[in-house]
Amino acid sequence: MTGSNLNPNKIVPIASPSQAAFKNVIGQSTSMKRIFRIVEKVAASETTIMLNGETGTGKGVIARAIHECSPRRDRPFIQINCGATPEGLLESEFFGYRRGAFTGAVSDRPGKFELANGGTVFLDEIGDMSADLQVKVLRVLEEGEFERVGGHETIKVDARIITATHRDLEEEVQKGNFREDLFYRLYVIPIMLPSLRERKTDIPFLIAYFLDEFAQKNHKPVMKPAPEVIQALMGYPWYGNIRELRNLIERMVVLKDHTVLTLEDLPEKIRQGGETTGRGKGRPAPDEGISFQTAVSEFEKALIVNALEKSNWVKNRAAELLKIKRTTLVEKIKRYRLEKSGGDS
Repeated sequence: MTGSNLNPNKIVPIASPSQAAFKNVIGQSTSMKRIFRIVEKVAASETTIMLNGETGTGKGVIARAIHECSPRRDRPFIQINCGATPEGLLESEFFGYRRGAFTGAVSDRPGKFELANGGTVFLDEIGDMSADLQVKVLRVLEEGEFERVGGHETIKVDARIITATHRDLEEEVQKGNFREDLFYRLYVIPIMLPSLRERKTDIPFLIAYFLDEFAQKNHKPVMKPAPEVIQALMGYPWYGNIRELRNLIERMVVLKDHTVLTLEDLPEKIRQGGETTGRGKGRPAPDEGISFQTAVSEFEKALIVNALEKSNWVKNRAAELLKIKRTTLVEKIKRYRLEKSGGDS
């Protein structure tokens, strides 16, 4: 998540000298605050970290935050998607190759591990690796060395490994699909990322973040959702998690010309999933319920923080952006207990 002026660090104060590392992580829910605390504790170590969670929960964003909080922050962060790279190319992506190693290898080429020397390698969807490649990755972890494809020279590398998967690797080990020794070498500090269904109070902040991001990218005014839209989006199960929400917001910003989002702008499946108005088409609300007032308040808070950030906490200017009186803005700042990090304005 990038490109927005909404700075989540003003919403979720993080007592860390590396707060900038969290600039792209949106969340103030209890589960996300727990993730922030874990990241701060593990970032300075050299320990291998395994990120678990459903597809679209932001594992890559958290991996980068760990790197940015670590002593390796000034060195490369290299990401490899093991599931998206063809199996035949994955080894050469990891370790590089020597000229003549295969047809088309007209010159030497370093691999991602070599390029990440001194930094961090993030192996996404590591559960999709072949058994042969698992052996070679285990060697890198244990001995810090490898050979390029078609080469004989041993190359030493110092890179921290962060991995991620949506699979249950313990089950894959039992099935014989994943090496047990590699599993235990990787599974030193597991971090389970919550699904969006488990952090619904973050949805209004994510909505504001993405509306602002895509308005800027497409040179359009920032759209404002009607309260019932926020409620509908909070009531939808989001099986695609943050990625699904982000894609929806981008689509609406690009396709809609008006500045207020209404229920009619939402796909029918989301309107049905979020409606609780007795029209007969909606699914029942989740067991924990949805607070309409909380949904509206959280989005209002996100908009205020966004305006304050854009105006560098100059309240007159922020009030102008929000099209409200300065006294009204001051009252809302007090109500939500919003403070600028490093002092007040």
